[in-house]
Order: sequence, then C-alpha cells, then structure tokens
Amino acid sequence: MEIQKEKTFVIIKQDGVQRSLIGEIISRIEKTGLKLIAMKFAYATEDQCWTHYNKDDVWFESKGQITVKNREAMGLPVEKPAIEYGKDIMRGNIKYMTSGPLVMMVWQGNKAVGVVKKIVGGTEPLTSDVGTIRGDFTLDSYELANMDGRAVRNLIHCSDMVEEAEREIKIWFSENEIMKYRLVSEEILYDVNLDGIKE
Repeated sequence: MEIQKEKTFVIIKQDGVQRSLIGEIISRIEKTGLKLIAMKFAYATEDQCWTHYNKDDVWFESKGQITVKNREAMGLPVEKPAIEYGKDIMRGNIKYMTSGPLVMMVWQGNKAVGVVKKIVGGTEPLTSDVGTIRGDFTLDSYELANMDGRAVRNLIHCSDMVEEAEREIKIWFSENEIMKYRLVSEEILYDVNLDGIKE
C-alpha cells in the first residue's frame, strides 16, 4: 500500500556530526519501525542549500521585519532593509550547512513525515519537548544564535510535509540511490494477521 511507503527526508547537521550523535539519531528513528532507504555522508554545495531552503522574498521580508523590531527594541541601529536581514538568516544557515560533511537520509513507512517530526521536536531547541532529539541533546536558542550572528544549532533537519519531502529528496539523491528492499520487521508492522508466525 502507498500509505506504507510515505517518505521523509532528514539531515544530521554539523553540530550532530561534530558531537558524535549520528548513531543516536539514527537509532531513535530506526526504533519506530521506519525503514532507511537512502543515506550518504557528503558535503553540501551552496546551490543545493539555497534550493533546499526554497525561500522567497515574502519570507525574507517577514523574517527581516522581526529582526528590525528586535534591533529597535534593543536600541541597535537598523542598517539595511528588512529583506536583507531576512536573507542574512539564510546566508547564516547556508554558511553553517556547507562548513563540513552532513548525513543525508531518506526514511520510509506509514506517516513517516509526522513520525520523524515528532521525534525531532520543535525547531528551537530551547522550546523542544523533553524526549525529542532537539529537546534532549541541545540547548541553543534563537536569542543566542541572533546574538552570535549565526544559525541556530538544532542538530537535525526533517521535512515538514510529504510534498516538501518529495521535493527535498530530489535535491540530495538520485533515483538510483534510493534502495528498494523488503525489511523483515515490516511483517510485524503491516501484516494484518501476522501470518506465518507460528511454526
């Protein structure tokens, strides 16, 4: 069934790699029963990152307006248009994403996008729930990242929607890099009657 073949895309970012959390992160996702169907350890290019983040001028302007308001509230000068502050956010993300190797993965299974989002936790580590990857393994915040002029270090990226996952997977993987195979544990997860268990 197609519902059992939903795909999601995950990146373990620089802080996850540098803190040796690759195995822990993979293990948490794997334990749900989702099937790993593609994985690579590679450097990202700037072009891949700009395409991946897929932001437009409306997004840049809205994020930039928040930065402008924050600067005004702190008595700091506003030195450029809001849209440029918004682009600075993405420039910071891309600088970080291209600073070292990343682990890119595709996971497959029932409600893969929602299951991984739940495990990963909210975007800001400070407000992520205990028990999530971000909530348990990092303590960064938007405030600290903004003060340091850098991207928030939240360990991992995951797709928010099925359509987004489909678009992102094509950026990072070719069709022949995605494995098609049967996982024995799928019988436990998807076989309605658990046929063939008894000897």
